[in-house]
Amino acid sequence: MATTTVLTWDEFLRLPDQPGKQELVKGELIELPPAKDRHNTLGHRIFFCLHTALEQAHAHGEASGLGEVRMEAGYRLGGQTCLQPDVSVTHAGQRIQDYLQGSPAIAIEVVSPGNTPRALAAKTALYFEYGALEVWHFYPEEGHAVVQIAGAEPATVRDFVTTPLLPGFALHVQEILRG
Repeated sequence: MATTTVLTWDEFLRLPDQPGKQELVKGELIELPPAKDRHNTLGHRIFFCLHTALEQAHAHGEASGLGEVRMEAGYRLGGQTCLQPDVSVTHAGQRIQDYLQGSPAIAIEVVSPGNTPRALAAKTALYFEYGALEVWHFYPEEGHAVVQIAGAEPATVRDFVTTPLLPGFALHVQEILRG
């Protein structure tokens, strides 16, 4: 279960490093315990598939609007928000000042039982407000992903996640979510 506390940005920056995940959402500190092994495994599978595809695309002069794939990177969205998606793809040339500034091009979350639909919707709205082009949620228990492109309705995907941002890329949902 997440615990919450209200903090300023400066107070957030002074927090000690500790295991688990700490995000600041409009001044509210969200603390979660370290992710379980399956959650980490799924995140790493997504990371490696995206990393390989993006490296190949860049080698061929494609996907020039995308930067690099990150694991659990912090993104500062405005004055009082810092989110840490499980996996992300930065914008090409995205500014960094302690944390990446603005949303990633693609924010990806592996949804845990503790993630409420309301909290996921709020974070998704913030990602889009600060420049995300896509947000992907992987639901291991349900066996699908939900992909949302900026300005469009979310789509439930059970076979392959594709993106116009990375031509030819297809992430096999069932392979990612396998035991």
